[in-house]
Amino acid sequence: MSPMEQFKENMAMQMFGRSRILAIAGNSCVKCGQGATKFSDELSRKEFGISGFCQTCQDDVFESTES
Repeated sequence: MSPMEQFKENMAMQMFGRSRILAIAGNSCVKCGQGATKFSDELSRKEFGISGFCQTCQDDVFESTES
């Protein structure tokens, strides 16, 4: 595992108490624990592979950062 992947895994465990790697492998959201199989577009699907966030959590996080 690369240092960046290890960093993301450690942060997910600290912030959400879940493994980012296992969440992605199981098609579930690392943040909320719900299923993560429906995305609004390909960019959101790619973001899931990076962050492990479902569409709803992506919308919540990125909407609050756009202001």
